[in-house]
Amino acid sequence: MARLVNFELYSVAEAARLLGISPAKAARWLDGYQRGGIIYPPVVREEPSGSEVVTWGEFVELGYLTEYRDKKVPLQQLRPVINRLRERYRTPYPLATHKPFVGPGRKLVMQVEREAGIDRRLYMVVDSDQLIPSAAAEAFLEKVEFEADVASLWRPGGRRSQVVIDPEMSFGIPTIRGIRTEVITELYHAGEPPALIARTWELDESDIHDAIRFELGLRRAA
Repeated sequence: MARLVNFELYSVAEAARLLGISPAKAARWLDGYQRGGIIYPPVVREEPSGSEVVTWGEFVELGYLTEYRDKKVPLQQLRPVINRLRERYRTPYPLATHKPFVGPGRKLVMQVEREAGIDRRLYMVVDSDQLIPSAAAEAFLEKVEFEADVASLWRPGGRRSQVVIDPEMSFGIPTIRGIRTEVITELYHAGEPPALIARTWELDESDIHDAIRFELGLRRAA
């Protein structure tokens, strides 16, 4: 499963589109940026590469950062935590693994939180000796599934939606029970009613509505 994180799947623009963020923001998180004479290092990549290709591991980490930025958590607080976890776990993709949330990883997260001096909105909320997912962490865990400690599936609409992004299916293009959501939505816009589309693809009508809702959401975010 570890090989999944290195799958090269998207352009920066396509990864940004699927996550509902701007390509410029995705590029800044991937490779860093310079503003007012100050150089801000990357968050997702260990070093700037300038590559326009986004791996599955990078995509998952961009998705994680999106949840935190939606909760108004400053990037300056995210960067040191990710760097410390990267060092401790010896992996370029610490957020694309399940390790920080289970077993001995809990103590590590608490230690990293204290060292970084972050606030309680960030990685996990520490309550005595227990770790309680913060709102952003909950949102992330609602969307990602892990297998052998590696993020293997992304559910952009959450677990109630059947829309999935699977790096091993359709080159990471969103699907619903194996059918591309963009194909379903094109049929809908061509005038076919959801009930007919469902019968054509042997899907539930609720699946069709999930696919259409997802694709329309992407277009509104564009």
